[in-house]
Amino acid sequence: MAEIPGSARPPRFVIVGGGITGLAAAHRLTELSAERGQAIELSLLEARGRLGGTIATERAGGFLIEAGPDSFLSEKPWALALCQRLGITDRLVRTNDAYRRTFVVHRGRLVPLPDGFMLLAPTRIWPVLRTPLFSWAGKLRMAMDLVLPRGRTGDDESLSSFVRRRLGREALERVAQPLVGGIYTADPDTLSLAATIPRFLEMERKHRSLIRALWAERRRQGAAAPTASGARWSLFVTLAGGMQEMVETIAGRLPSGSIRLRSPVAGLARGESAHRWRVRLADGSGLDADAILLTTEAHQAARVVSDLDPDLATMLEGIPYAGSATVTLAYRREAIPHPLDGFGFVVPRTERRPILACTFSSVKYPGRAPEGHVLLRLFFGGALKEGVLKMDDDGLEAAARQQLAELLGVSAPPLLTRVYRYEAVMPQYLVGHLERVAAIESRLARHPGLAVAGSAFRGVGIADCVRTGEEVAERFFESAKK
Repeated sequence: MAEIPGSARPPRFVIVGGGITGLAAAHRLTELSAERGQAIELSLLEARGRLGGTIATERAGGFLIEAGPDSFLSEKPWALALCQRLGITDRLVRTNDAYRRTFVVHRGRLVPLPDGFMLLAPTRIWPVLRTPLFSWAGKLRMAMDLVLPRGRTGDDESLSSFVRRRLGREALERVAQPLVGGIYTADPDTLSLAATIPRFLEMERKHRSLIRALWAERRRQGAAAPTASGARWSLFVTLAGGMQEMVETIAGRLPSGSIRLRSPVAGLARGESAHRWRVRLADGSGLDADAILLTTEAHQAARVVSDLDPDLATMLEGIPYAGSATVTLAYRREAIPHPLDGFGFVVPRTERRPILACTFSSVKYPGRAPEGHVLLRLFFGGALKEGVLKMDDDGLEAAARQQLAELLGVSAPPLLTRVYRYEAVMPQYLVGHLERVAAIESRLARHPGLAVAGSAFRGVGIADCVRTGEEVAERFFESAKK
C-alpha cells in the first residue's frame, strides 16, 4: 500500500466476509495495531446476520451439533497458533485415539481402511495384504509402485490420473476417491493434485516410489523424539464448545463497533478523497478504505469487483463451486447394532449410494452426546452427487436413515434430526487451479490495496483459511505508513 496522505490519520481497513478467513485477518490487524502501537480503523462487513460462514454449532437436548466443519488440522500450524494467541488451548479437544480408524463401504458393508494407509498409499505392507478391501490383483498392482518409473514433471495432473498411474484402479476407486475426493467434495477426474496434495508429487520426484517415500517418512518419525505438540494434540482437534467457540472468541477480541452484520457489499470504486477505495453497500451507503480484503466465495467476490475490473471478475468466476448438505441424527446407543469402533466411514462412488460419508461424531470427540446416546452425521452433495441436493429436508433425512439401516443396522427412529445445507460453498480445485490463482493474483497487482483470501485459492481447510487471512493482514499493515 502506498503512503497514506496525512500522517495523523490512521489507515482504514475493510474486510468483506465474516467467515473464519475474514475473522482471522481482522484479528491479526487488531493484534498488530496493539503490538506496534499504531492506531487503525477496521470494519468487518458480513452480509448475513451472524459470523462464522459455514462454521456454526448448535446445542439441543444435550447434543452438540456442528452445522459445518467439526475440527481443524493440528499439523498445519496456523489455526492452532491462533488458538494459542487467543488463550483457548485449554478448550481444545483431541480425538478419541481408542477408535482412531476409518471404514470404507465395500460391497455393502463396512471394511476398515488398512492400518497405515496414508490417503493414497500404504505405509505398512501386512495390513494391505490381509485386507478384503482389495483383490489380490489390486494388491499386486499397488506393489508395482515400487518399480514404476517417475512420471513426467511440470504438468498438472488430476488425482485420478496420478493414483491410477502409480497404484492402480482399485486404490483410486476404493481409497483415494472417497478420502481425498471427499475432503474437496470433488470429482477426482478433474481435481488438481498439485493444488490439493502436492506432497505426493514431491514424493514421486524425490523417491520415485510413493510407498518407499512413505516408508522412509515412517522410519524418520519413529526415530524422532516426540514433540510437545505431537504428544499433546491429535491430527484433528476441536473445541469443547464446538467450532463456533473459535468464532465467538475472535469476534470478542475485535474493536467495538468494527463488526457490521447485515451489510452486503454492492461494489467497489476508486476513492475520491484521501482514501484509495470506496466501498458501496447494498443499502446505498458507503465506506472509505485504504485497503480492502475480500474473503467471500470467489463468485461473490466477482460480483463485487465486476464494475471495477470485469476481467478480474471473469477470472474469479472461473473457480467453480459445489454445494453440500449434512444430516445429523441422534440415537440411543442400544438402537445401533454396529460397534461404532471408528471415527466413521467413507463411501466410494462405485457403491452407488447417495451419501459421501458418515462421521460417528460422539465417538470421534467427547461431549457431543449425553451418556448412553450417539450422534451421527452424514454428508451429501459435492461435485459428483449434486443432484441429491434437489431433495427437500425430509427426503434427505429419509435417505440418511435408509443408509444407516443398510450399513449400521439402525431401525429405530432418531431422537433428533438436523439438516444443514450450503449452496455453492465448496471450491473445486480443477487441474490448472494454481495457474488460475496466479493469474488472479497478477491481475490484483493492478489494484494496490485490494486482495482476496479464503478457501477458493490455496487451501480449503480452517488452518489454510487462517493462514491466508493473516498473511494479507500482515501485508496490508506493513504497507501502511507508520
